[in-house]
Amino acid sequence: MQPPEEKKKTPYQQLMIKIASVLPSKFAPIFLHPAGPTTVFFWAPTFKWGLVIAGIGDLRRPPETISLSQTASLMITGAIWSRYSLVITPKNYNLFSVNAFVCCTGTYSFMRGLLYHMQKDKE
Repeated sequence: MQPPEEKKKTPYQQLMIKIASVLPSKFAPIFLHPAGPTTVFFWAPTFKWGLVIAGIGDLRRPPETISLSQTASLMITGAIWSRYSLVITPKNYNLFSVNAFVCCTGTYSFMRGLLYHMQKDKE
């Protein structure tokens, strides 16, 4: 029986170690990092960049079509997850950057929509 600290590696983990062995020595630690491309902690934030692209596309959207509740939720969740990504171990800078951008695009759209509604209410 193996000691608990020496868990048997899954076939996926074995494959990733083999791939890392053929990489240049500078890239192997990055490849095998606990938040690196061999884990979900890399790929989930990477695919979340789609939200940022959608948010950038919304910058040209007419302000009367902006949903304040939707952009507020993007702004708030972006801020919360940005903070979370820096307090977890290992720190996940990919998660931080994508959520910071989600927060920024949500804030900008929210402010555009809010200013439009405030101006509309004055008229």
